[in-house]
Amino acid sequence: MADTAEANHRLSKKEYERLLPELRACLVQAQSSLRQANFSVVVLISGVDGAGKGEVVQRLNEWLDPRGVDTQAFWQPSDEERERPPYWRFWRTLPARGRLGIFVGSWYSQPLVDRVYGKTRNAHLDRALKRIADFERTLAEDETLVLKFALHLSKKDQRRRLRDLEKKPETHWRVLPTDWKHHQLYDRFTKTAERVIQQTHSAKTPWFVVEAADPRYRDMTVGRILLKSLQARLTQRRHQKPDKSSSERAVEVRKRGADLLKGVDLNQSLSDKKYRKQLSKYQGKLGRLIWAANARKISTVVVFEGWDAAGKGSAIRRLTEAMDPRLYRIIPIAAPNDEERAHHYLWRFWRHIPRSGLCTIFDRSWYGRVLVERVEGFARLEEWKRAYQEINDFEEQLAESGIVVAKFWIHISKDEQLRRFKKREETAYKRYKITEEDWRNRRKWGAYEQAVNEMVVRTSTDCGRWTLIAGNDKKIARIQILKTLCRTLEAALKG
Repeated sequence: MADTAEANHRLSKKEYERLLPELRACLVQAQSSLRQANFSVVVLISGVDGAGKGEVVQRLNEWLDPRGVDTQAFWQPSDEERERPPYWRFWRTLPARGRLGIFVGSWYSQPLVDRVYGKTRNAHLDRALKRIADFERTLAEDETLVLKFALHLSKKDQRRRLRDLEKKPETHWRVLPTDWKHHQLYDRFTKTAERVIQQTHSAKTPWFVVEAADPRYRDMTVGRILLKSLQARLTQRRHQKPDKSSSERAVEVRKRGADLLKGVDLNQSLSDKKYRKQLSKYQGKLGRLIWAANARKISTVVVFEGWDAAGKGSAIRRLTEAMDPRLYRIIPIAAPNDEERAHHYLWRFWRHIPRSGLCTIFDRSWYGRVLVERVEGFARLEEWKRAYQEINDFEEQLAESGIVVAKFWIHISKDEQLRRFKKREETAYKRYKITEEDWRNRRKWGAYEQAVNEMVVRTSTDCGRWTLIAGNDKKIARIQILKTLCRTLEAALKG
């Protein structure tokens, strides 16, 4: 990195002032086009201390229309952030489509610093870099333009810059004690940064190493790279072929796989007497376990999926009857709103990850990507196919941070669903539950069945196993769910 960046580039004030007006005009014009485009831009500003990261951010905000820019500066995590998986703080701040996000400090900061200070070894750093590469690839595949700038100074230039900043009263505050400590570790930082860049540079998520000894050259270089990349993406989008129609996509997903749903015994039943006895037993047990998990700062995420009219809502009520309202939150998932559609589909779920010791229950979830979005053609073939790995990565991060993940698919027969649909139509206070969409989904039972089977096979992992619930008898379904969740929490508390 040092060899490529320390070329002693300079830009005279006269030349800088000559080039700047055109650059600013083109940047604003490209930004205006971005507002109408279906992608977002993420700009990472990183580099050595004293290289002017804050100054570059100020220039970009000055040159661009600030109404379309989201600037995020990450420093020490807050208590709220520490109680969730590390990437929670980054996912929730990602820019919407049509907007540009500038990140100072990022998902690179902690792994880099930990390695330089000897808190981790190269193997741990490499695992962190793989997760970073996977995260950035997820963004890039969702059409996010990811640009990463590493501002570089030689060791001599860094020392001179820090001393100059300290001499001036208006800039003295910008030099922290850690800056000089990092200066003493300059060689170690540079060596580790080279490893980081080598392992996370790709054509879709490139690194740009920018010499920062001359502020005018530095700022102009960053602005030009941003402009060129943004213009190239806008041109690419204008010449992109239109997407296939939903009917064409449907032909591509008909091949059947394993049929796990056939293995669910739907003839199970439970008498009213046994149901009341077991309900009291397991609700009491669940209530105690949820409080024990709270005391141990163990969070829980419970996912409910199932056929329309399978009984998800009533099953959730039997769980929450056993829980203190202060400890849980229910997140009902419907069609995404405009704000949610402007982000990656996982964005709206990352936002609802619970704090330590609390429980979040999802009434439908991120699995809509590989179910309704797949079957109804709302997601392109390549989008829902790559979603399996994206979901597994997401749940792995939850599990690694100590969150208990329990996933339930409530299965009923097609005949039982029809019976329940008709009953809803006949019952005044239940009639709102049945819609034309429910009948339309029913006509695609075979396609949904195939999607469910593939979902279970490809996303039942050690970090989040599926439990297939026999739902023809609602009593047996509720008890199965309560027992399973109790066992899952007991195992987490023993661990």
